[in-house]
Amino acid sequence: MSVRELVVLGTASQVPTRHRNHNGYLLRWDGEGILFDPGEGTQRQMLRAGVAAHDLHRICVTHFHGDHSLGLAGVIQRINLDRVPHEISAHYPRSGQKFFDRLRYATAYRETVALTEAPVDADGVLATAKAYTLEARGLSHPVESYGYRLVEPDGRRMLADRLAAHGIKGPDVGRIQREGVLGDVTLDDVSEVRRGQRFAFVMDTRLCDGVYALAEDCDLLVIESTFLDEDVRLAVDHGHLTAGQVATVARDAGVRHLVLTHFSQRYSDPAEFERQARAAGFEGELTVAHDLLRVPVPKRR
Repeated sequence: MSVRELVVLGTASQVPTRHRNHNGYLLRWDGEGILFDPGEGTQRQMLRAGVAAHDLHRICVTHFHGDHSLGLAGVIQRINLDRVPHEISAHYPRSGQKFFDRLRYATAYRETVALTEAPVDADGVLATAKAYTLEARGLSHPVESYGYRLVEPDGRRMLADRLAAHGIKGPDVGRIQREGVLGDVTLDDVSEVRRGQRFAFVMDTRLCDGVYALAEDCDLLVIESTFLDEDVRLAVDHGHLTAGQVATVARDAGVRHLVLTHFSQRYSDPAEFERQARAAGFEGELTVAHDLLRVPVPKRR
């Protein structure tokens, strides 16, 4: 049975707190695991969340600030220690190659795993797999930063009433799905498009075109909400977003489930992020993330 869920490993901005680890997020998608922004302590959080090195297939780093990347050294060494049997791809801004190299080879260890470096230097498609296409979009932060978007290919939903009307049943259902036609009946006659699911991961950024492009029609949007609205000036100055800004983007982009994360330690009441997001008019499903939370990808429409 396929599983599509987000496992939240850490939710703190800049520095960890007693209750929030540095960033770290694992997306489980039909047997593949994509690890986003492994900050310091990610390896231990993986253990606490029941995530093994063998679960990882890709690592995506948005940018090379420490709270989003210092955990790379430990994660990469753990992948090799556990002798993960499959290839793992790593995506990150090409401008940060020297940082990736330093973290990959921070200390001595034995390399046993094929880790393929696939840096990002422009908007576009990074990889195409059977179950998804992975894309990147540039963001607005003091250092080069990219957000990531995963799009499942559209499929077909068979319509029982139309199949019955054309007398198609049993093995013939599979045949028309495979071949697209059965006699004078086409696949379009007995089915409709089933839109593929969409997931986006947006970290440190101001409002920009990339944020809107990544969020468009997302079933699940994971996005930084570092500041509350009264501190919007700080957000702009430091290259971040507020709860209200994020909610407005999600509302206008048609997001189904919004996950807020990457919170500044200056705030003591997480519920205020939800209040401000609702006040901005977002009416979809909303989660204020905490460490070790599991968030399922919404079921298809």
